[in-house]
Amino acid sequence: MKVYFSNQFNQFKKHLDILKSKNVMNYDKVKLIEKITEIDIETKKSINGIDLKFLFHYKIFPDNILIFKTQWNDENREIKIGDTILQQVFIPPLKSFSQKIIFGVRIKEIINEENRKGFSYETLEGHVEKGISTFTIEDFNQKITFKIHTFSTPGNIFSKLLAPIFSIPYQTYCTKQALKNVKNQIENQ
Repeated sequence: MKVYFSNQFNQFKKHLDILKSKNVMNYDKVKLIEKITEIDIETKKSINGIDLKFLFHYKIFPDNILIFKTQWNDENREIKIGDTILQQVFIPPLKSFSQKIIFGVRIKEIINEENRKGFSYETLEGHVEKGISTFTIEDFNQKITFKIHTFSTPGNIFSKLLAPIFSIPYQTYCTKQALKNVKNQIENQ
C-alpha cells in the first residue's frame, strides 16, 4: 500500500510492474470473515445474451471510488489466471480532494460455467485487506444476479484498528456502489 495526494494515473505502468513482483498475502480462508452481497438485474436477457466485456475488463466500481490498470489490458490480451490488477482507491470517494491509495490483487480463478461467469482475485502484500473476492454474474431460474462473495480481514494493524469506524463502513459503501454500477451497465445494454 502506498498513499499519495496526487492522482497516480500517469504512473500506473510503473506501479503495475512493481505489483507484478509482489506475492499474494498469506491467509487461512477458515479464519476470514465471509460476506455475500448481491443485486437482482432487471433484464429479459439470459446470461449468454449479456455483453460481459465490462466485467472482464474490471469495470465494476465507479471511477470516483477506484481506478485501475490490469495486466491483461497492459499486454493487450484477454484476462488469465495469475494476472495482476493495480487499484487506486480514492478516500474519500472524490477524485480531486482525496488521498490516493495504491495496492494490488491477483487473479486466482476465471469462472466460465453455463449459468455463472466471473472471476476471483486475492490480495497482494501491502493491501489493506487480506483474502479473496469473487465477482459473478449468475443466471438461475431465469433470474440474473450480480454477486460479490468475499472472505477477508484487515490486512495490517492500521486497517485493523480503523475497521469498526472506517474500513468496514467504507467497504460496505463501495460494495453497494459496485452492485449498482454493474446493475446499471447490464440493464442499459
